Amino acid sequence: MPSPTQKALAKVPGPLRPFLVQHRSLVKFLVVGGTCFLLTLVINYGLRFTVCQNKPLVALTVANAIATVASYLLNRQWSFRSEGSHKEAIPFFVVSAVAVGVNDLPQAISHYVLNLRTPHVTHFTAEVSDFLSGMIIGTLVAMAFRYWAMKRFVFTTTRSSVVSESAESSTPVH
Repeated sequence: MPSPTQKALAKVPGPLRPFLVQHRSLVKFLVVGGTCFLLTLVINYGLRFTVCQNKPLVALTVANAIATVASYLLNRQWSFRSEGSHKEAIPFFVVSAVAVGVNDLPQAISHYVLNLRTPHVTHFTAEVSDFLSGMIIGTLVAMAFRYWAMKRFVFTTTRSSVVSESAESSTPVH
């Protein structure tokens, strides 16, 4: 019985399949990122329209923090399943904390440097600015940073090399 991944690949045009297979961790990372983007969007606007009406940066930060936990679980179990071990949780959350700051930076600049917030601009302009700077630009920059940092600092070894290292260390030396 074909796996869900095999079923999805069967629906992709033939010439594109080798590229997707070759870059499968990137594709999976992007799927997880898209899922977490939607989660961030829902939480961000849920907070903005309720308890954080006058604190859009707080809403974005909280939404990103919650999505980071979901991202860890999804990336750990799917995107980078064959890489690393459970020792990467601390570096993952360090990288993710930096990435939340990277994600917040464009919105902070639009709010506090460019003054694209009410009462300096209309409510509509402020909302569009927040969406573009925080949800679009911030997310894209943070996504690029996260992918690079996860490959470089977090999921650095393949599970097969971890298994072979542990097998070597458990072999008695005579």
